[in-house]
Amino acid sequence: MNLKTFKQGVHPPELKQKTEEKQVERPPLPQEVYIPLNQHIGSPCQPVVEKGEEVKTGQVIGEGEGFVTSTIHASISGEVKEIRQFPAPDGTTPVMVHIESDEKDTKIKDWKEEDWHELDIEVLKNRIAQAGIVGLGGASFPTQVKVSPPEDKSIDTYIVNGCECEPYLTADHRIMLEFSDKLLQGIQIMQKILGVKNVTIGIEDNKSAPLELLREKTQQENEISVQALETKYPQGAEKNLIDALLGRKVPAGGLPLDVGVVVNNVGTIVATRDAVIKNKPLIERVVTVTGQGIQEPKNVIARIGTQFKNLIEYCGGLTPDTKKVIDGGPMMGVAQHTLDVPLTKGTSGILALTQEETEREPEYNCIRCGACVKHCPMNLLPTRIVSMIDNDYIEKAEELGALNCMECGSCAYVCPSNIPLVQKIKVGKQLINDRD
Repeated sequence: MNLKTFKQGVHPPELKQKTEEKQVERPPLPQEVYIPLNQHIGSPCQPVVEKGEEVKTGQVIGEGEGFVTSTIHASISGEVKEIRQFPAPDGTTPVMVHIESDEKDTKIKDWKEEDWHELDIEVLKNRIAQAGIVGLGGASFPTQVKVSPPEDKSIDTYIVNGCECEPYLTADHRIMLEFSDKLLQGIQIMQKILGVKNVTIGIEDNKSAPLELLREKTQQENEISVQALETKYPQGAEKNLIDALLGRKVPAGGLPLDVGVVVNNVGTIVATRDAVIKNKPLIERVVTVTGQGIQEPKNVIARIGTQFKNLIEYCGGLTPDTKKVIDGGPMMGVAQHTLDVPLTKGTSGILALTQEETEREPEYNCIRCGACVKHCPMNLLPTRIVSMIDNDYIEKAEELGALNCMECGSCAYVCPSNIPLVQKIKVGKQLINDRD
């Protein structure tokens, strides 16, 4: 098998066996949800409902201004109890709409399927925008913006990201197996919107079942190819994926459209399909709840705004030796200080780790071994950047490319001195942004 990949990167243990064979389950409807109004890159939404108001499932509760924003919808029906700041998985306290369920799940409209083939491209884009579709791989970039490149940017290739390179996580794995027909319909919709014929589905070779299934279902499709990729982290990062599949280098500070490419995660494409064909807003997503600290690891499709503690309880609760709960995977995820945080559009996994797994070795001085440089997928000098940040030379850190860091954690993973390089670079990036 011809496996493609990018240079650099690391090979952490995959640890997906707990959930990769488990079908997606639907937990009971949550009794309450906390829905953040800033679940996307760009302008935050403002609430368009009031405390005490009765809302229906799928009703718009938040709208933003400008092009780069994404509409927010109620994920259950019930009463708006509060609109104020609550803790979020990313460590911030954004404004959220707290809805108490009436246990009826009354929808704002019937989401019946209809033929989309004769619809105008602008109508398709408008449905994506109205449904609040964002990238479900973690970046949460508004999808209607991604599929509306400037006129001077010619798009010739559409890449479907089925890598899911983070250890433990299997949500995309199950989406490709259980919703493959919806995925292929979504790809056709994207082809029409972008006006492209070349489509490549990139899947790491540790996902043999999705690879075989999608190859079988696309063997009569001349315009769609399924490419196996070497299992390596961070293979699923957009720039690395484009490099691996096409050999094109996205310039520093640039976007995939600069090299004629648009990339979407498989979950995003299925959500886009439902938005276009059913007029269904993004009110739920598939998420993996897993780790040694989870009694019964599962893949679930849960309503946006469901609190972590409720999903963990549905999976049997935490083991007594659980030490850390993470939003996302172990490489790029964010540790939580409370389980009273909500599932967001960007949450792909809830990971519980035990005391043994989270023991940190003592941190030592940098020994100039170059391991972080050798493995950095962005070809940066992590140890040099961190040295500048530690010594308050923020401008020099920026000159060395700190803002180009994708925060994948490869540098910290391979560091023999146990220096938290990526955490330090995150701090440096925040200092640069605060300065600006």
